[in-house]
Amino acid sequence: MSDLEVLLTAEQAYPALERAFLAAESEIWASFRVFDPETKLRSREGMQVGRTWYDLIAETLSRGVKVNIAIADFDPVVRPALHRATWRSVRQLMAAAETVQASENLDVVASMHPARTGLIPRLLFWPVILSRQWRTARKLNSMAAAERETALREMPGLKDRLSVSSEGRVRPKFFPLPCLYPATHHQKLAVIDRRRLYLGGLDLDERRFDTPKHDVAADETWHDVQLLLSGPAVEEAQAHLETFHEVTAGRREPNRQRQLLRTLSRPRDRNLLHFGPETVCDEIIVAHEHYARRAQRLIYLETQYFRDLRLARYLASLARANPALTMIVVLPGAPEEIAFEPRIDLDARFGEFLQARALRILVKAFGRRLFVAAMAQPRSAGAADSNGRARLLGAPIVYIHSKVSIFDGTAAIVSSANLNGRSLHWDTEAGLLLTQRRHVDRVRRSVMGHWLPEDAEDAYFDPARALSAWRALALRNMRSAPEAREGFVLPYDIKAAEADAIEVPVIPAEMV
Repeated sequence: MSDLEVLLTAEQAYPALERAFLAAESEIWASFRVFDPETKLRSREGMQVGRTWYDLIAETLSRGVKVNIAIADFDPVVRPALHRATWRSVRQLMAAAETVQASENLDVVASMHPARTGLIPRLLFWPVILSRQWRTARKLNSMAAAERETALREMPGLKDRLSVSSEGRVRPKFFPLPCLYPATHHQKLAVIDRRRLYLGGLDLDERRFDTPKHDVAADETWHDVQLLLSGPAVEEAQAHLETFHEVTAGRREPNRQRQLLRTLSRPRDRNLLHFGPETVCDEIIVAHEHYARRAQRLIYLETQYFRDLRLARYLASLARANPALTMIVVLPGAPEEIAFEPRIDLDARFGEFLQARALRILVKAFGRRLFVAAMAQPRSAGAADSNGRARLLGAPIVYIHSKVSIFDGTAAIVSSANLNGRSLHWDTEAGLLLTQRRHVDRVRRSVMGHWLPEDAEDAYFDPARALSAWRALALRNMRSAPEAREGFVLPYDIKAAEADAIEVPVIPAEMV
């Protein structure tokens, strides 16, 4: 790996990706969960081309660069808004190509993971499925006729699931029982000219734009980490982008890789009983277990969710075996669907149950050798900041979406995968394993240092001293008024998570 840039938040990542597209000479391959062409351009070079990514894509195609991009599609029954957004993005990219008469240079697909839920689980969840369909129908019927017609056109997956009356109003079809799509392509990566790789946890849209200062309303914050690099990993990423559709369809086995880590799954044969797909590649969790086992002093985990009970139990066993091992876990103060949404769905509450349980497993094993952090802005919450769990100790939270794991100073993993069952077993995910010490140290200094006071002393980064330094900082901040706090670090409130938690035995843990 000849060079490595660590990009914190979209303020750093988006301009880097814009410049990479502008520098492309022949081809770009990419796969994102969300890729919105209406996203504003931020780099000086990009803004010379136009105002949004629509303009940048058009300019790139007009230069003869081939762009191959897969945008994740979503279950139209369970996630109709995301399904619509994907197809809108596809149509806009196709329009950009037509505008510059370069349609032959664009290959864009709304990519639905091919796994299907088995018949028996669908029958079991039939009342829930029907209620979701009625919710979508009511929302569509509340629109003006022209708006509803546009929405239906942008939601092709609903075509066979809704009946449309002569007046244009819609209602669910009771039969046949609709398919359910339990997995998605959650990865976020791009390869430019087979020479540069952009990879991490960040998609492309306006909701995800934030700056390292995080000085906006809580529901506008979005902390993420991307890498931009060259070297051998680029070839592996290119091979993955060219083959993951075949692998997830069950038509081929995954290639062996060294630095690129993946989660890949495929449909089950003659599936009647199973809710989710068959895992065929679980390199991300295997790498976590391998390098956690080798860690002697500190495991640092920064993730949107920590819900995988198998991983929690494995880390707990390491804590019991090594009394010197410590752990820092960085989580958002609350999941987005709880902190910022007026209604908390059952799956969000189940996710909180799993996370609280996973953390309690760690607490029992590590004791005071564990510190769980949540981040909040160094200012008092105002009227623009949501109430409830969008606030932490009087301050608006910083929403954390990054997925970074660091093991002592010897290895780091940056990926699109959360530490939950969905990312580690079902969804398509991609990450990078870093083992060169200078690269690990660069990630560690950038990622950990972002949350700390300016000119943070070496103790915060030293595997032997980091735990006590971080805990002491959090306790000082907890006792101070928000404006007097240093950095962003506060203790995570596990009791608040448990208050929102509900166990739902019939839902697979991999769903959330």
